[in-house]
Amino acid sequence: MNTPFGNSITTAEHAITLMLALARQIPQADASTQAGKWEKNRFMGVEITNKTLGIIGCGNIGSIVANRAIGLKMKVIAYDPFLAPERAAELGVEKVDLAELLRRADFVTLHTPLTDKTKGIIDGKAITAMKKGVRIINCARGGLVDEGALRAALDSGHVAGAAFDVFTEEPATKNPLFGHPNVVCTPHLGAATTEAQENVALQIAEQMSDYLLRGAISNAVNFPSITAEEAPRLRPFIELAEKLGSFAGQLTETGIHKAQLSYEGGVAGMNTKALTSAAIAGLLRPMLQEVNVVSAPVVAKERGIVIEEMTRAAAGDYDSLITLTVATERQTRSVSGTVFADGRPRIVNIKGIRMDAEFGRSMIYITNLDKPGFIGHFSSTLGDAGINIATFHVGRDAPGGNAIALIEIDGDVQQARPLKF
Repeated sequence: MNTPFGNSITTAEHAITLMLALARQIPQADASTQAGKWEKNRFMGVEITNKTLGIIGCGNIGSIVANRAIGLKMKVIAYDPFLAPERAAELGVEKVDLAELLRRADFVTLHTPLTDKTKGIIDGKAITAMKKGVRIINCARGGLVDEGALRAALDSGHVAGAAFDVFTEEPATKNPLFGHPNVVCTPHLGAATTEAQENVALQIAEQMSDYLLRGAISNAVNFPSITAEEAPRLRPFIELAEKLGSFAGQLTETGIHKAQLSYEGGVAGMNTKALTSAAIAGLLRPMLQEVNVVSAPVVAKERGIVIEEMTRAAAGDYDSLITLTVATERQTRSVSGTVFADGRPRIVNIKGIRMDAEFGRSMIYITNLDKPGFIGHFSSTLGDAGINIATFHVGRDAPGGNAIALIEIDGDVQQARPLKF
């Protein structure tokens, strides 16, 4: 079990503390004063009132930072692909894309997990796009910021200051940021308060007590809340639900408004709550890799994503069918799957187009118009690149109309982004 949110307030407060210390050069002024100097004119700071704070990642901790910053009379803008506009309005923040955040923010603070998509999100190019005099705070994860590029921007004066609690390599005994006069560093103190340690200790004790005395499971990191009797029947459908979510998540680049799960036939009588959790985990994991089947519904709720379930006991073309429909800012996409007698999950419908494909370890998904020669040309392209096709599944809505293909390949495609299962 884990203890989510036990140290959220502490981490958010540390980010605000670093921002204030950075704005007024508190550590540097303290060191100077205690050294017997009186350099009153040296440490000219800036106010944070009416300044624009750009938050990258507005989940649990980011939303707390936003709340505190608004209380300090700052203008708060946020970049988070999973933050629904309604949730942004509720928080009192303006949702923007990353380019706009970089262009407008006086202070930038990061509160996102380290994933393939977020690694190096603040690189040299992003720093160049920021306004001159920006200040950057990172209390999230090392690796989100290119520390070498940031040091160069500090040296040139483009970035006025930086405050970091996390680093690419920890323990950090050396780092490009160390030694710069406009940098504040702390040794990963985000959760280091008495209250946070007490909160997580009490929470885990209560959870273990509930499990040992009543069999209740909460915040388990690797097990949904299901009974021993239903587990054998449910297991292959949990795998199916998670892979359907992963399929949709890897194709989703914009903010998600709603995720709808439809269960038809025999699966409608199972524990659909566990299935929905698995699907939402798969949907969010491409962007938020630390999400699991237990935390996914909570994370989705934080970002204002509406989750709906529909059940229909009557079976259609399949004994059991799960359909995931994802509505984003730009489009609505659906994908359906089932479990055959062999226990293996399969995709049977994408965007209303029928097909029948197993989930491979690495797959390429294509949409195209149904025209002669396309499949042959594409297969030759893969062959010329030395990529071997394991399976090739196609479907179309009408002759000459919209077509799709799912191609399982051996190995990975290095210059594209194949689906991973």
